[in-house]
Amino acid sequence: MSIKWVCKHHTDLNKEQLYAILRLRAEVFVVEQKCWYLDVDGQDLDGDTCHLMAWENDQLVAYLRLLDPIQQGGDVVIGRVVTAPEVRNRGMGHSLMVQALEQAEKKWPDQPIYLSAQAHLQGYYGRYGFKAVGEIYLEDEIPHVGMRRDLD
Repeated sequence: MSIKWVCKHHTDLNKEQLYAILRLRAEVFVVEQKCWYLDVDGQDLDGDTCHLMAWENDQLVAYLRLLDPIQQGGDVVIGRVVTAPEVRNRGMGHSLMVQALEQAEKKWPDQPIYLSAQAHLQGYYGRYGFKAVGEIYLEDEIPHVGMRRDLD
């Protein structure tokens, strides 16, 4: 598996990269998971938002976005975490989280990190130092919970 990791500020994305991001998110969130919501929420090109991408043979196979702590009330926010169906069960999700934490620390050192996780993935994110905050809630009919990784 030869993966090329790229993390770009939104102002540095080219149209092909942005198209690939939106396509993968629609393929997984809207088509596969049947979550009917407006994925293009105005935050992709906002503030210091950065986009972490994993490319394999010119195909976007994993992605997430990092929202800057100034826009998000003090926390770096990880969102839109997605892996393409063809790379699942190859450890791509773990590689994506490791890369995300490295990029967040590099860009915004010593900032807490927040994400909204599907509730059944609390143990998964717990391996990376995230702890549940607040109650479980429904988002698109899927149970979710807020999780934060505080400063060490």
